[in-house]
Amino acid sequence: MLFVCVHNAGRSQMAAALLSHRAGGSVVVRSAGSDPSDKLNPAVVAAMQELGIDISSELPKPLTGDAVAAADVVVTMGCGDACPFYPGKRYLDWQLEDPAGKPLATVRRIRDQIDALVQALLNEMMSEPPAVRDS
Repeated sequence: MLFVCVHNAGRSQMAAALLSHRAGGSVVVRSAGSDPSDKLNPAVVAAMQELGIDISSELPKPLTGDAVAAADVVVTMGCGDACPFYPGKRYLDWQLEDPAGKPLATVRRIRDQIDALVQALLNEMMSEPPAVRDS
């Protein structure tokens, strides 16, 4: 699973941390940005800490073709055409407000929207039958 936003300092970091937390480590989760920032949004770190999820040591990472190629599902959040397309991947686009420069109350609302989307995606993933691969 790969979550992508522009700066990898807010939405994609929250989504990756929430999915990892909710899945209990059963899903490989990564995040990246099409134009990564140099640090995480402090309001995002604070909002996640309120849920007991510490992302303070995370760093924004650049979006690479290898990251997309390694993912089964790519969830974009405002990265536009910067996300490379690979056939055979499942792409989702979540329309979410950018938390950059927003007060903590707004970031909490965005976090909660992301959490609802993450939980719905996780429930969907857990209810799907395992993929059958030909050898």
